[in-house]
Amino acid sequence: MFIQTEETPNPATLKFLPGRDVLGRGTADFAQADAAGNSPLAQRLFAVEGVTRVFLGADFVTVTKEEGRDWYLLKPSILGAIMEHFASGAPVLTEAVADDNAVNEDDDEVVAQIKELLDMRVRPAVAQDGGDITFHGFDKGVVYLAMKGSCAGCPSSTATLKAGIENMLRHYIPEVVEVRQIR
Repeated sequence: MFIQTEETPNPATLKFLPGRDVLGRGTADFAQADAAGNSPLAQRLFAVEGVTRVFLGADFVTVTKEEGRDWYLLKPSILGAIMEHFASGAPVLTEAVADDNAVNEDDDEVVAQIKELLDMRVRPAVAQDGGDITFHGFDKGVVYLAMKGSCAGCPSSTATLKAGIENMLRHYIPEVVEVRQIR
């Protein structure tokens, strides 16, 4: 198995591409080891000393390292953990994860438009950087979003939200006046 790696805009994260589906659809974000109970892959990665966050995407894994750790020391152990997982035949997740961005029949027209724009225009670009963005609400003109994966804690995430996502949503949906990040 050959696993490619890519740097992300967040220096504390690295994107690993195993050359096969990881989740296929959707994402799963594990901000700490004790939250990874339904993911044998995430559990295996958290067993590597220095790993602080694991994010699973359609065809990639993003790993966040502890401050002060060097990638050249961590990377071989992470690559080994990913290879061992896929060689074991164990599932990536033992139970499905809900998609916060799915358009529901009870969503009003504005919320449906926001989710559709996020899904078609924003999420693919953010996934290229090893992350994701999820919709968490719309109230009085304010869209509430959460950054995940390499985007969580990234120095450029605020600029991405304000200059990129907010401007695009305001352009297409006049009811949107602001975008705020939730943690």
